[in-house]
This record gives sequence, C-alpha cells and structure tokens, in this order.
Amino acid sequence: MKILTAFLAVIALASGLTAAPPNVIVILADDQGSVDLGCYGAKDLHTPNLDALAARGVRFTQFYSAAPVCSPSRAGLLTGRWPVRAGVPTNCASQEGAKGALPPEEVTLAEVFRAAGYATAHIGKWHVGYTPDTLPRAQGFDHSFGHMGGCIDNYSHFFYWSGPNVHDLWRNGAEVFHDGEYFPDLMAREAGQFMERNRERPFFIYYALNTPHYPYQGDAKWLDHFKHLPQPRRLYAAFLAAQDERLGQLFAKVDALGLRERTIVVFQSDNGHSTEERAHFGGGSAGRYRGAKFSLFEGGIRLPALIAWPGQLPQNEVRDQVGHACDWLPTLVELAGVKPSRVHLDGRSLATVLRDAKALSPHASHALHWQVGAGSNAEWAVRDGDWKLIGSTRDTTDGRQPVKVALFLANLQTDPGEKTNLAAQHPDIVARLRKLHDRHLD
Repeated sequence: MKILTAFLAVIALASGLTAAPPNVIVILADDQGSVDLGCYGAKDLHTPNLDALAARGVRFTQFYSAAPVCSPSRAGLLTGRWPVRAGVPTNCASQEGAKGALPPEEVTLAEVFRAAGYATAHIGKWHVGYTPDTLPRAQGFDHSFGHMGGCIDNYSHFFYWSGPNVHDLWRNGAEVFHDGEYFPDLMAREAGQFMERNRERPFFIYYALNTPHYPYQGDAKWLDHFKHLPQPRRLYAAFLAAQDERLGQLFAKVDALGLRERTIVVFQSDNGHSTEERAHFGGGSAGRYRGAKFSLFEGGIRLPALIAWPGQLPQNEVRDQVGHACDWLPTLVELAGVKPSRVHLDGRSLATVLRDAKALSPHASHALHWQVGAGSNAEWAVRDGDWKLIGSTRDTTDGRQPVKVALFLANLQTDPGEKTNLAAQHPDIVARLRKLHDRHLD
C-alpha cells in the first residue's frame, strides 16, 4: 500500500495535480508611451526592472489597450469585455458619489479569482466607480488601497484636476491620510504587507499605478540623472525611472517571500502617453506610431505588454502576434487553472501564443474593436488582419493642436505609422470594415 501511495504521489506531481495555484499580479501603468521601455528600444530611459521582467518572460510587439483613455481601458482589462459592452464607453467619475462607473453586475478578474479561493487586492488607481456599490470592495476585492478618481498628487494625495481640497486616498472604504509620503512607496509597502499576510494561499493583486500620469513627480536624484534631456522628456524620464525603481521593490518582495516561480506577473500600459497641457504637452513617446492618449491611431492604443512566469512560460522571447487587454482575463484563467465565469467574453486566451511562437493570434480570424463615447459622436476603429479603419478620432500627436480625423484606412503591415489614408483607393475594404463595426454595435 505504501508503495502504491508513493507511486500515485509521483504521478500526481508529474502531472501538476498537486501544484499550488499560481499567484497573479497585474500591473497597469498610466499614460506610458508605446515604446517607453528599454526593452522596446528606448535609449534615454532607465527601466531596468521592467526590462528584467521582459527578459524572464514574453514581450508583445502588437498589443492593444481596450481604449485610448483611462476608465474604458481599465473596464476592458478587468472584465475581458469590450468597454462599451461592459458599460464604460468613456471616463468614469472622479468625485465621491458622482455618476459614471463600471456596473456592479459586471464580473471582474477579482471576482473570478476570489471564487477560486484567491485572496484579492486592489492597490493604486481605481477610476471605474466612486459610489459604495462600485468601489473595489464591491467588485471582488478583499482589500483595497489607493485613489478612486483619475489621478492624484503623489505627496498630498489630492485629486489633481480640481480642488485644492479634494483628498482622495482610501483603505477598504475608509479615508486615510499619509501626508507627504510618496504614493509609489505607499503602493509597494501595501502590496508587500498583503503578500506577507497571504503567502500561504494564492493571491491576485491588481496593481494600478498612478504613474507616469501627470503630475510628473520623479525623485530629485532622477531629475538630476536626466538633466541632459530636454523638457518635458526630462520630467517624464525621471518619473518613469521612479516608477521602475518602486516596481523593483515590488519584485524584490516577491523574491524575498520565495514566490517568484509561483507568481505570474503581467505588465501593460492603459493607453498612450499624454500630450495634454497638464503633461507639458508631452514627455512620452509613441516612436514611429501616430497619435497619443485619446487617439485611436496606434500611438494611443498600441502599448508595452509583458508577462512572466518563470519555469512555466518561455523566457526572453518576443511575440509579434496581436494581443488585446481583454485577453488577460481568459489567458490568466487558463494559465492558473481557474474556472471562468459564464458571462460572454470578448477577450481570447493568449496561452497558446505564449507557449508557441508560431501559433496564430486568437484574433487572426476575429476583428478587434475600439469605441470611445456613445451615439453619433462616438469615436471608433476596427482592425481585421492587417487592415485598420478609423471611423472617427482625434490625432493627438501634437497636444496643442489635436486634429479631427474621419474614415482613415491603413494597412498596418506596410504602414504601421498610419501616414497614408488608403480609404479612397480601397472603398471595398472600407465598406467591409464598416459593416464589421455595425455588426459589432448590434
């Protein structure tokens, strides 16, 4: 009997049946440009910790956010559904009690993982609801720490767009004060404490950064380090280096707890870099891509995306296949062996692509859709294969003079910078993609 028991134990171990479920950390940067990491070719930035994450995992070159602006992008990632389907076509409330939120009936990543026995935490920015039934604790998170609106000053923790007396820092629904403490430090500390408390059980952390979203507040040492750069690149580079340094603290805590091989880490930006006046009309970079935040040109939606799980996924590999923020929910569910919810998902698992460099993108036969706003004034785009049609958007490359654009067709294989509008030359393709968009709305 002992021999049989031992034999069965070996078989179970070999098949992975006794393996502990992996922890999951999803890191979402805020307004980080399309190519603003060393591993994406940036030569004037300091991002060693995210570059190291890419080296021990997989980096995407054609990865898209769910929207070119904060709240819809977050809604898509959290639910695996197009933001319009998830009820978030545009930015949500940034004032307590105001309307505009991810509907409570939507099923989030946190709810899926909590149902599977995970401890769940939201740390950082929320911006998808500011009423009691739409805050993180009502959307599947056991623990929540951060700001509920769109952005805060990183030292006073006041809402940055209005005030001066709108304080926005909360822990589990109760307002807390950490005056003068740097918010990225507070986030790293909060995550470390949560991991310590839950190291003996699987955990899911949604780590939603307030960086490098304006106000640009890099450490003095980083401002000095980048003093040779022109403004506002210097301000942005210093803030991004400060972000990377604190992510290094987060990764170091995972290692100190002995959890690296048991933890899936995902990194993505929510949308392109900002060219708003509050961001000094720039600082970030989309490289060869046209557009920035708020734009459906590639610079607003094609973004850095990384995933690492040492020992389980390939290391230091690149994937050119198309991926999308809505894909994280089905991907992570599959990788972790977690039972998915029964709601309709628009995202598709990237697990096969991660494991096989030659696998087709799950979007090879399914169009991608974007929409911001609702009704006749909505901005929208659709990509099918190499063809992308922008129905309506703004070109925000120059934040001082954004330009409205309608019916812009590009072949991204031959023109990834979307320099030439091919709509007049290919009316048949325009008609086909418009039909896909109309069917999508139905």
